[in-house]
This record gives sequence, C-alpha cells and structure tokens, in this order.
Amino acid sequence: MPSELSLSWTWKCQPRSARIRFREQFILEKILLIVAFAHPIHYLELLRMSTIISLFNQAGGVGKTTLTQNLGYHLSLRGHRVLLVDLDPQASLTSFMGIEPSDLSITIYNCLISDESDEEQTLPLHNVCHNLDLAPANLLLANAEQQLIFIPLREYRLKTILEPYLLDYDYILIDCPPSLGMLSLVGLGASHYVLVPIQTQFKATVGTDSLLSTIHKTRKQINPKLEILGFIPTQYSRNNKTEQRVLELLREQLVKIAPIFSPLPRTTGIAEATEYGKPFALTPKSNSTIINLFDEYTSQIESIVQNSTHV
Repeated sequence: MPSELSLSWTWKCQPRSARIRFREQFILEKILLIVAFAHPIHYLELLRMSTIISLFNQAGGVGKTTLTQNLGYHLSLRGHRVLLVDLDPQASLTSFMGIEPSDLSITIYNCLISDESDEEQTLPLHNVCHNLDLAPANLLLANAEQQLIFIPLREYRLKTILEPYLLDYDYILIDCPPSLGMLSLVGLGASHYVLVPIQTQFKATVGTDSLLSTIHKTRKQINPKLEILGFIPTQYSRNNKTEQRVLELLREQLVKIAPIFSPLPRTTGIAEATEYGKPFALTPKSNSTIINLFDEYTSQIESIVQNSTHV
C-alpha cells in the first residue's frame, strides 16, 4: 500500500490543470450527493447535464449544417445554453456563423489530436449569439481522419473533450461530416441522439439502409445509449409529384424507427441567408413560414428529450 508521502508526491507531480479538475470533480460529487438526498427529481435532472445531438447523414447537400445552425439558434431563444460543434472539415457551420475558418489558429482539430500527456486542451469557444457558442473548424480537420487512427480510444475522443463542459450547456449540437469516416464515428460516439436530415429524392431512400446500418453498428460497438431523435425531410417541394411520393415512402419506411418531422421546403431564401453569417431569422431573407418551422422543430426536440428515459 502506498504511503501518505508517496501519495502526496504523486499529487504534487500532477499538472496544475489536472489538480484543479480533480478538486472541481470532488466538489461536484459532494453537491450531487446532497441534492440526491434532498431533491431526488432535481438530482436526475442534474445527471442529464447536456443533451448531445449529432446531425448526421453520409450524403452531402441535405441541409445538415443549416439545421444545426438554426436549431441551435432557436433553442437558445428558448433560454437554453447551446454549444455548436463543427466536426466537418469543410467548416461550413463556422462560415455560416460569420467566422472565417482560415483565420483560426486553434479549432476543434487541435483538441482532437492533442497529445494526451499534455495538459488539458481547452475547447476553443466563440460566442456567436446570446446563449449560443461555437467550437469552430477549418480545413486542417481533414487531417484528423488519419491522425485519430493512432490515438487510443479514438472513438471516445470527442466525448472526453466535451465532458468538462456538460454542466455549461443544455444542448450540444454536432455538425458531422457527410461521410461514414472516423470523424462521424467520433461525433456519434459522443452523442445521446442522432438527428437525420434526408433529402426528398429517390437517391436518399437508397442510402437510408447504409445510414441506419452505421447508426446500428455505432450503438452496438461504441455507444449503446445512442438513440435516433428523428428524421427531417429537406429540400421538399409540395408541388413536385415525385417528391410527394418520396416523402410518403420515407414516412412509410421510417415512422416505426423514429419520429418524422415536418418537411423543410426548398427555398432560395435559406441558401442565400448563409451569405450573411447569421442564423436565418436574423437575415433580410427570413420569412415567418420557415422561422415557425424551426420553432416547431425545437419544440419537438424539447418534448422528445424531456419525455425520454435516456439519462
């Protein structure tokens, strides 16, 4: 059994950030124990901490980044503290929020590939709106696909990075890249839920099986608590007969798996709004129909999360 002297020496040899984190964790555990005895219901609420949602589809151009940006903003309008994580090397979410990716010296990439023997890497946070923060990305993130291969427990890398921030945010939304690669697995491995945008075209129905297979494998091998939050049909034109049939087909195929949200219509206003570097509601291109739809989505998300037994 180690002596008190050796334990003291081991403690002093730890990096200062590690000692501070240990003290914070110790204090948090004591607080949770007190709350657990005094207010059991509030204790369960504290245990949930952040709800982490990955927006994922291996196909590109389905509106994934637009949804991440605007769902995050509308959740923040409802009083939630929200963190957006750009996990796509294209860094579209970073650009959509008015930040030039090439100007950034530190991004989520630095956290993902940092040496675990170094002192804790602080997540780079940019406050983009009230109650809304962003962990940005740039093109360097593309290198992480290969570099993560050599990092132990790589599938849990993002989960470990986000752990110190779970009490700081009510929702964390992850914009996954349009691929089935390592970065997507890292995002799904850190999440409680996955929200799937699906374009209302026949090619989308073909790719649904591989998408669901990836989520199933992730649940089985990496993250058994991962749940499908729902599916959002995107770029829908109600005047197009083909897209009407596709929407009905998607509903028939997927309704037994998870909720099907109202379709997001195809409109030039949403695409043009990205030029302003702001959420849709804050741009001159905004309109009440789309804003109300984003409000509807966030209300559904709140309801599903609040009624879920997942903790």
